[in-house]
Amino acid sequence: MPQPTSRIPPRVTSRLASAAACGTLLFLTGCSMFKTSPAEKPAPTVSSADELYNNGIDALRTQRYLSATKQFETLQQNYPYSGYTANSQLMAGYAYYLQNKYPEAAQQLDRFIELHPTSSDAAYAFYLLALCYYEQIGDVARDQQMTAEAMSRLQDVIARFPQTKYARDAQLKIDLCRDHLAGKEMLVGRYYQEQRAYQAALGRYQRVVQDFQTTNHVPEALQRLVEVYLNLGLTDEARRTGGVLAYNYPDSKWYRYAYSDLKNFRLLSSKTPAPGKLISAPAMPTQSPAQSASHGEGRADAPPSLSKAPIAPVSASQLNDGGNGSELTSNLARTGVPASERGARGSAR
Repeated sequence: MPQPTSRIPPRVTSRLASAAACGTLLFLTGCSMFKTSPAEKPAPTVSSADELYNNGIDALRTQRYLSATKQFETLQQNYPYSGYTANSQLMAGYAYYLQNKYPEAAQQLDRFIELHPTSSDAAYAFYLLALCYYEQIGDVARDQQMTAEAMSRLQDVIARFPQTKYARDAQLKIDLCRDHLAGKEMLVGRYYQEQRAYQAALGRYQRVVQDFQTTNHVPEALQRLVEVYLNLGLTDEARRTGGVLAYNYPDSKWYRYAYSDLKNFRLLSSKTPAPGKLISAPAMPTQSPAQSASHGEGRADAPPSLSKAPIAPVSASQLNDGGNGSELTSNLARTGVPASERGARGSAR
């Protein structure tokens, strides 16, 4: 007896065919994923460390400072353990400084100091870092936090490298910072005095006399102390302060004012000296110490190692000054120190 033949329903056959077609399509799509697209571009190549360094030095010497910083930054990012990395940090800091990008310069110099504290360029790095703060000092009417920070950094240079030319210049700049801080105290003190807030004014003037004794503001501070003491009825203090002013600044206009005030209050004694010849006191500075000291020319020298850079050989056409950095230093090496010292710096390096 013949067995019945099993038949696949047409609907099932159609589904199987569709599944097979989908499987084939997915297989072909997957294979195509492993093929390289002809439109893909190869990753850009990075120049060698010595080429980046040499290009940065060449840009620095030809005053293309933005290009110089890019070259040095690229070197640090791609070759962090290269022998050029330390110098690239120092050079990048100097290039940023010359662009007035002081926070970026400080970042590079901080990195250099942290990683290479015993480098032969450490003294210069500390000095240039201090100048990054010094150059940002505003006039006396503004907040003086940057002045205080600059003083701290300059004092650090003196403490660490006392026998260097950087310490000598740092001391000059510290004196200007102190004069600037005293000027701020006087400005605030005058305001309080005009508002008849005599106790507040007294504190400001006393701070100038006590903390900034070597500045040009002391004579005026003493005279205004006489005024405030008289306003407060403190005649003994007024007479005593007038005596200090007479002893130290007998020829100043500020003693003339104080003498007149004491005379009006009948506080002069037979021993009180009359004022001498009038000598005009220096005007209170309104510019930043950097501007006052250098008249717009107070820029840092180039790093000492720039005169020996680049380490790797380059063609003669790349060195427009014979490789000794003389052209760069003659154009840019101005630090606000006496002119007698400036002339010897280029040759000394």
